[in-house]
Amino acid sequence: MEHFFAGLGEKRFRAHQVMKWIYHQRVDDFDRMTDLGKGLREALKAAAEVRAPQTTLEQRSVDGTCKWLLGLDGGNAVESVFIPEPTRGTLCVSSQVGCGLNCSFCSTATQGFNRNLSVAEIIGQVWVAARALGNVTHQVRRITNVVMMGMGEPLLNFDNAIRAMSLMRDDLGFGLANKRVTLSTAGLVPMIDRLSEAADVSLAVSLHAPTDALRDQLVPLNRKYPIAELVDACRRYQAVRPRSTVTFEYTLLRGVNDHPEHARALVRLLRRIPSKLNLIPFNPFPGTRYQRSGEDEIRSFQKIVLDAGVLATVRRTRGDDIDAACGQLVGRVVDRTRRSREWRERAQEGLDAA
Repeated sequence: MEHFFAGLGEKRFRAHQVMKWIYHQRVDDFDRMTDLGKGLREALKAAAEVRAPQTTLEQRSVDGTCKWLLGLDGGNAVESVFIPEPTRGTLCVSSQVGCGLNCSFCSTATQGFNRNLSVAEIIGQVWVAARALGNVTHQVRRITNVVMMGMGEPLLNFDNAIRAMSLMRDDLGFGLANKRVTLSTAGLVPMIDRLSEAADVSLAVSLHAPTDALRDQLVPLNRKYPIAELVDACRRYQAVRPRSTVTFEYTLLRGVNDHPEHARALVRLLRRIPSKLNLIPFNPFPGTRYQRSGEDEIRSFQKIVLDAGVLATVRRTRGDDIDAACGQLVGRVVDRTRRSREWRERAQEGLDAA
């Protein structure tokens, strides 16, 4: 932004002024940026635009959860979800149009894959939500946390995800603390190592099974990067980013991964690394073959883990009446079958396809 203003013959501090208008005040009209001279405002209107993704649908759950369907090019759309809680507000954003990793229990996987989101399309989700919620950075902060847990695998859109997370954390952007921005991955081991060098954010790993045999079925990426390699990558991440948090996500599927022996195997695995375990009751979607574990099974599973000294919480199901719960985001993806197939092959090879 500083280079852009220098190219207009302006001082670099103009970038700071405009950043504050865009991200602190959520202003997208140059004429409303009143501390800029009229000549500069006219020059900006001729050379630039501030354009957020188009909101095609906004839904509000009975529990206060909000979901936005944001329209993109070519008939595509992605979903973002805001989850309010008494002490914080968490926004879940997407990184890709669809997803090519094909996890068997995830609704997004049924949509196929189309393309990566740009930096503007990722940060634009935060901007749209902040405007809709009345979030004013550093004053009335409705959005206290952002998690890259929406549609897509963010590590397969590495550069754009890194730049977007920088804007989330920058004082001239949304000003969030490092620990309040979380990236969730299915487990691309080489990219976790790259992430540790590029960004100081919290890491979440979609584990969902304590053994390779079972995880191969649920998360096909495990065939390329098995659990032992994944846990070692998480340990390396913590060594580089000692103040960061690693959370393992575990979706409980009835009769599949919710037995006591699964809990005990998970304990043996997680004793190797300081971490938190987030147990997620499965959220059904049309066409799925899985069912949610019963409440008794969920609490018994948690008790086994807690009694062994591993911190484990059960995520409350929020927004399921508007299909905004974890694993239910589908957006609208114009699936390019050949591209989806190629993307899955690239992911299996561990390549950064950004």
